[in-house]
Amino acid sequence: MPILNLNAFNFVPEVVMVYVETRIRTDVATLWRHTRNPTLHARWDLRFTSIEGLIEAGAPVRFRYRTTVLPGVHIDGVGFTSGERARPDGSAVSVLRFGSADRRSLIADGSGFWRYEPVPGGVRFLTGFDYTPRWGRFGRLADRAFRPVFGWATAWSFDRLRLWLEHGVSPAASRRRWLLEVAVRVGLAVAAWRLGPVFLLLAVALPPGPRTPAARRCGRRPPTRGTTA
Repeated sequence: MPILNLNAFNFVPEVVMVYVETRIRTDVATLWRHTRNPTLHARWDLRFTSIEGLIEAGAPVRFRYRTTVLPGVHIDGVGFTSGERARPDGSAVSVLRFGSADRRSLIADGSGFWRYEPVPGGVRFLTGFDYTPRWGRFGRLADRAFRPVFGWATAWSFDRLRLWLEHGVSPAASRRRWLLEVAVRVGLAVAAWRLGPVFLLLAVALPPGPRTPAARRCGRRPPTRGTTA
């Protein structure tokens, strides 16, 4: 199988606007299966409601995805991906292009990569991607608010996957834990109006539970120098 080159997908790590990495106590084969299998992927990734398509190593394979933005409001998109499962250094890489023809979608098209690097005790799992917003000048302005949220959702999803593989916390259970913690923080913030600012401080400063997904546990800064794959 030829070596995959990220630059062939017009992707330059130095300028990527969304970058996330984490370390997961698992093996490359298990992580590969949970990220490349459409059904498993859709369970932990907050950004997608469903993913359809047979994703295997080899030639680029098309897939379809759906994101529910509001009850009854869905954005559909398509893409293709190619992956190299067994590289000489024991790592793996997956590259993809994606986009949506739906004019309601801020994202017109984009590209990115996933990299799986064996490290002592587990796998360093990282992603970098960029995309082109539509809607002209308004879209570029809207993207200033949307892009950080998209990055947060990616990081939160990575930690959700980590909890699943390391501790057996199902994606559904981790979502319930997170919603419960959000409700507690909102309650503390509301209490601050009557009981004082210390409750607002608690709402902000309380760390997430050890079995609750948290974007803050992931790295969010891309490498200063580009690397090839």
